[in-house]
Amino acid sequence: MPSFDFVSKVDGQALDNAVNVTTKEITNRFDFKGSHVVINLNKKEFVVNIETVDDMKMRQLIDVLISRAHKQGIAPEAFDLSKEGYQSGKIWKKEVTVRNG
Repeated sequence: MPSFDFVSKVDGQALDNAVNVTTKEITNRFDFKGSHVVINLNKKEFVVNIETVDDMKMRQLIDVLISRAHKQGIAPEAFDLSKEGYQSGKIWKKEVTVRNG
């Protein structure tokens, strides 16, 4: 009897492209002009580190990231958003892991 194994793998290049497109879009948006926004991708661990000024911009940034990743062929369920963002001084930080495997 045949068996089926489902494997969900995220293409590293597609994820990198999604992060780059998100960064480019955020720098051109009027509501993010002059704001502190940092998006870093750790390619080895598949972790996206995000820094913004406040929680509202954090949520907007995550929405843009998920929509751009979906256009690159990455399912929105691949992003683990269970960790809450935390405030470090005046900056909000969040670590978004990408489920792979």
